[in-house]
Amino acid sequence: MINVNNKSKLIALNINADNQPLNKVDCDILALKFDENIEKAKELFKNILPKINKPLMICGCGKDDTDRILLPELIKIADRVCIISYVTEKTYKDIIPLVIEGGHYVVLKTPIDINLAKELNILCIDMGLDKSKIIMNTDIGGLGYGYEYGYSIMEKIRLESNDEYLNLPIISEAGLESLKTKEAKYGGEKRARMIELTAVSGALGAGANIVVVKNPDNINIIRGLL
Repeated sequence: MINVNNKSKLIALNINADNQPLNKVDCDILALKFDENIEKAKELFKNILPKINKPLMICGCGKDDTDRILLPELIKIADRVCIISYVTEKTYKDIIPLVIEGGHYVVLKTPIDINLAKELNILCIDMGLDKSKIIMNTDIGGLGYGYEYGYSIMEKIRLESNDEYLNLPIISEAGLESLKTKEAKYGGEKRARMIELTAVSGALGAGANIVVVKNPDNINIIRGLL
């Protein structure tokens, strides 16, 4: 069962769909990321879905042209309420109807701009999506200016607590973005873990309700921050 609201503090572990650990790590949400091969993704999802007993987030490949086809196909296979990640301004018309039909939660991802975030929320609500099913991803960099700007947008959204279209849960992939930086890639495993922890802790401070991590060893440390 998934329980997401704007007071929740949850940790999602991001793994490639064809990898373990599945249920072996004590995360709050298991985020399965699929690649661009749609037929392979469908077959893989069918095979591993019965083995998963954790709350589940289904993640596309991150390319709009593929995800507008891939995510609806995966939603049709899902036998439980999931978090669908993610939908953009370019894909919402293709994906939101199936999200509504299945009663799923959905991550709405927009560039780092409070007005764009609100606009996409309204567009999806106008299609019939229940506001309580929306999780915002306002985007963020891993380090530097992109991180600082992303932090400020999350913080600004939290200050708009009287706006019904912004007073919604926020998911942050700051940890994943931090692992893409050269500082994390070439600084060794220990440094990469520390960079991920630093990025995630800042996102929590900015008001994120769900943080996504790649390194399962960081989960217990992050729990101590919640």
